[in-house]
Amino acid sequence: MDKELDWSHLSFGYIPTDYNVRCYYRDGKWGDIEVSQSETIDLHIAATCLHYGQEIFEGLKAFRGKDGKVRVFRLEENARRIIESAKGIMMEPVPVELFTEMVKKVVKLNERFVPPYGSGASLYIRPLEIGISAQVGVKPAKEYLFLILVSPVGPYFKEGFKPTNICIMREFDRVAPKGTGRWKVGGNYAASLEAGEKAHSLGYSAVLYLDPKEKKYLDECGPANFFAIKDGKYITPASESILPSITNKSLMQLARDMGIEVEARHIPIDELADIDEAAACGTAAVASPVGEIDDLDTGVKYVVSKDGQPGPVTTALYNKLRAIQLGEEEDVHGWNTIID
Repeated sequence: MDKELDWSHLSFGYIPTDYNVRCYYRDGKWGDIEVSQSETIDLHIAATCLHYGQEIFEGLKAFRGKDGKVRVFRLEENARRIIESAKGIMMEPVPVELFTEMVKKVVKLNERFVPPYGSGASLYIRPLEIGISAQVGVKPAKEYLFLILVSPVGPYFKEGFKPTNICIMREFDRVAPKGTGRWKVGGNYAASLEAGEKAHSLGYSAVLYLDPKEKKYLDECGPANFFAIKDGKYITPASESILPSITNKSLMQLARDMGIEVEARHIPIDELADIDEAAACGTAAVASPVGEIDDLDTGVKYVVSKDGQPGPVTTALYNKLRAIQLGEEEDVHGWNTIID
């Protein structure tokens, strides 16, 4: 391990590591995996990723477990999701086998940057695919670059596992109905920047978006999915414009394992008055408990955490998922890939 890094005080930012891995799609096929120490790419000024947004990415993590082994969480799910993103914006899909091999390789090459067990930090893995063909016509590229970089990171939310307040603002939409919301494309995040910065300036950790068509139902929570506990059930919005979160999928399975009923459905905004717990969930934070949801348009404040503490179900799910990632509990669903 890198002895110079202060593992317990890492930000959720970029720290240079030793290597990244790359693979090019040219002449109708993927080439050999290349190992690089360069932090830059040589890109044509007319590349489709620069002009027409042919760019998709993923986010996953590697953890050093209690037994010292390095585990990557739900690698195959990320591989499958980036394929769906590629199909969605007419890019060449990266085969699951190639994705898996490259993730394993880049983690192994940078193993000294996997934070120690107990530090609360992890190795963030960022796969990225871009269109690199030089063209000015609006059409899909013929050539692509798939690369994976890694960086050790601390917790996404500096506050740690405790409730933060989020807000609703109807003046912003994250994505359009039937648009790119279900795929992990950079444009979705660009569209969320203004709302996110406004929310932060007002003291909120994130924006809880409403459905872009009717503004009646809950959608995503900024860069994460949203779930709530109501009457002992785990409820989460169902929508074609929501990115299917692998963390949310995992938490739903763990909830079922605990005997908790799960409902993925439309959740009207008024239902927020009746929920017992809520959280934003995603790779970066796992679960970020919500204390209060303020509707900035109506002035209604939905107080979720009455005592300023995370709810018991959210806490149990968070602890269970973290324990599986860190090798503290049996991985009964086979979610971890151990890096030999």
